[in-house]
Amino acid sequence: MHSTLTKQLALYVTMYSPLQMAADIPDNYEKHMDAFQFIKDVAVDWDDTKIIAAEPGEYITIARKEKGAANWYIGAITNENSRNAIIPLDFLDKGKKYVAIIYADGDGADWKNNPESYKITKYLVDASSKLTVKLANGGGAAVSIKPARNEDRGLEIYK
Repeated sequence: MHSTLTKQLALYVTMYSPLQMAADIPDNYEKHMDAFQFIKDVAVDWDDTKIIAAEPGEYITIARKEKGAANWYIGAITNENSRNAIIPLDFLDKGKKYVAIIYADGDGADWKNNPESYKITKYLVDASSKLTVKLANGGGAAVSIKPARNEDRGLEIYK
């Protein structure tokens, strides 16, 4: 794999395919079941697609709205150069709160020397939120965004 684990998650969003698959032996997924949750959650077809930022051969950030649902998924990937992805969430419905689960490259992540370093964080967000996510060399980030429920009220608001 010439990428980080979270870039592999982000590819489920950045590359369109109505047929998704997890191509590896189950033992490799069992070590990272918290990250595998994104693969279990991500939609396979979309009602809407927003290109947030892109430079061919360098990076791309895409947001996609799940077909027939209010859920959004974001994939951000970079080439061999690390960078910050700035992701405005202005495509979300105004006046509504959402829960964003961010699967991001961890400290020291690098596609060659430390591809399995990742961190998962969860925040309340809305249409005025702007995520900033560090993408490691050969890295990426995947984000799932779902409408907030009553039990989500205690979550930290993303700033």
